Amino acid sequence: MSEDRDDNLLIRGWRNVREAGPRRLVLTAVLVLMALLIARYSWNIPHEVVPDEWRIEGAENVDITTPGTGDAERALYDWRSSILADKIEQDDRITMVVYDDQTLIAARKRSPLDRGMLSRALQIIDGMEPKAIGLDILFDQPQDEDAELLATLRGMQTPTLVGYANFATNEADIVYDQQVYLEEFLAQLEGSNATPASIRLDNTNGVTRKWPSIEPDLPPVLGRAMLRAAGEGELALPGYEGALRYRHPAFENEPMYGRLQIDNFLDPVLMEIPEVRAMLREQIEGRYILVGGDIIDYDRVQTTLSSVIGENPAGLRVHADMIAQMLDGDRRGQVGGLTLWLMAILVVATAVLTGLLEWGSWRIYLLLAAQFGTFIGVPFVMEWQGVDTLGVPAAGWLLGWIIAFTAVVSAARASGAVQRNFAQGALGKYLPREMAQEILENPQLLSLHGEKKELFVLFSDLEGFTKMSHAIEPEMVAKLLNRYLDMLSDVVLDHGGVIDKFVGDAVVAFWGAPIARPDDGERAARAGYALWQAGEAFREEVAAMDAGLPKIGKTRVGLHFGEAVVGNFGGENRIQYTALGDSMNTAARLEAANKALASSVMASREFADRAGLDWWRPMGRVVLRGRARAVELMEPVPDFPAADRALLADAYKLVGTDDARAAEIIADVVSRHPADTALENLLYRIQNLDDGGAYVLG
Repeated sequence: MSEDRDDNLLIRGWRNVREAGPRRLVLTAVLVLMALLIARYSWNIPHEVVPDEWRIEGAENVDITTPGTGDAERALYDWRSSILADKIEQDDRITMVVYDDQTLIAARKRSPLDRGMLSRALQIIDGMEPKAIGLDILFDQPQDEDAELLATLRGMQTPTLVGYANFATNEADIVYDQQVYLEEFLAQLEGSNATPASIRLDNTNGVTRKWPSIEPDLPPVLGRAMLRAAGEGELALPGYEGALRYRHPAFENEPMYGRLQIDNFLDPVLMEIPEVRAMLREQIEGRYILVGGDIIDYDRVQTTLSSVIGENPAGLRVHADMIAQMLDGDRRGQVGGLTLWLMAILVVATAVLTGLLEWGSWRIYLLLAAQFGTFIGVPFVMEWQGVDTLGVPAAGWLLGWIIAFTAVVSAARASGAVQRNFAQGALGKYLPREMAQEILENPQLLSLHGEKKELFVLFSDLEGFTKMSHAIEPEMVAKLLNRYLDMLSDVVLDHGGVIDKFVGDAVVAFWGAPIARPDDGERAARAGYALWQAGEAFREEVAAMDAGLPKIGKTRVGLHFGEAVVGNFGGENRIQYTALGDSMNTAARLEAANKALASSVMASREFADRAGLDWWRPMGRVVLRGRARAVELMEPVPDFPAADRALLADAYKLVGTDDARAAEIIADVVSRHPADTALENLLYRIQNLDDGGAYVLG
């Protein structure tokens, strides 16, 4: 039978959703569709669907970053890219010749970079037979050394690629007048081995994560142009615009690429030393040489690794990374749009099916952990396998799953809200609200078994109600009884107790099951006293209602602590959650003893010691009817003077050793409280103890 229930989990879940009503179903469908779109477009909103009023001039064909998830996706991408990036020793295929801050200080010239230095260095580098030279420098404004540099570039034997940019694609780096001068400069190199190459990088969202797009009006990007010029065009990843691969150095203080200051080639004395010249040639010969700035506050690029390692490398280094990626043939596999749609559909479908399941909590949590781990882990695995995960959702899958799951679960829960409220209201007549909620969440608590528990038991009775019920109409009896039991039930439930049963006008309640709490004793004690007060309020209410009604007696309460067997008893078709045991009988006898003791509320010592209150006064030891062992009595009297309470405690200690002195102390206390009938009764009992130091109730 349990297998049938498991087989129908999805069917039952769908039935709950279907019964939620048409409005709820429409809302659920809208949320599921929204979840699907988020799971697909969590990186960017395609520019084709962006309304015109959202666009800014010049960005008509630019996707918009998806609010919230877009930044999260990029952060996750940077994180996994950094974690999975290879660690390499120095790459001996590429060398960077740089202007650094020390170079600028020595030259006493910061911007533009000194072209005379470049001209002389290029002549020496050209003679050391590199594969190709790339200049990550824009010659976009005149300088006195231009003629010298042009002559050097026209005479280069090595293929030399000269940096190019235009205003349309590099608006932040060049203005129109500079573009005009740059194009005039490059025109003078036509027919030589010095040709233009684009130094444009993709800086979308402020980070260079991918290769620049291939623009028909721009020459090839610098690294790609260098490989083609060197005769290795087949390695240049033609048409590739995907993720740019970055790597970590294997050793912290060792750069990934050879790095030489341009000054090294300009010192004639140094260059005359054969060992120095040989060392420099070793760094140049047969390598791709990149020349440009590596200056602290200029042309720094934020990369995929920047947020993790805290370093923004020079743009020159990024061009070196692109060359290395091409030489390694690392064309990252692309994830197509159809695949991304299928993944998004799978994520949302998983969320919907999970929402329809009516599994126990531990299995649901295990399933959720597995699904969330998959959503985060799949992009990691793809990245590890060399797939381009730019645009592959992770945060979007998570958020889309959460939205779809929440939509389905809320619809299923809405359909059962009325039934649930009814059931909770019914249970709430007998159990505190939090216990009723617990049983609704865990129906197995109503299983037919008993267990031994330590309980705080309360038993109350209304004096004289049975006699009065014979003197008035049945309708009035029902009205008064219902009102009385309502008042007492509210007291029990407000204090967190469980109503065991009603026996006529008697109320039986307990604390400690099915959920035990540290303050159950205090709750039960306060409830017992409040129950007597509610009874007094009921007497006043009845008297004010009709002067002709017989007078209502007082409510008597008995309180005891002890073991009982608690559970559901009665069989499969009719059950009652109740407690059975001697502690229940003792509480009932304590309630009945109030009549003989001239009191209203009486507790056992076992109860009072665990209640955690200081308002108890000892009321002697009695042998209850039908009992052989004496019970120590404690009465709750919150307003009783502390000094008199202490005197009663002293008197109680003298019982059995000096009964006369004990009676004398009690008599003194009684004299100060002439209206306290329970104290007078205590004095009488102290004067009439049996041989065991207890009073035997008749």
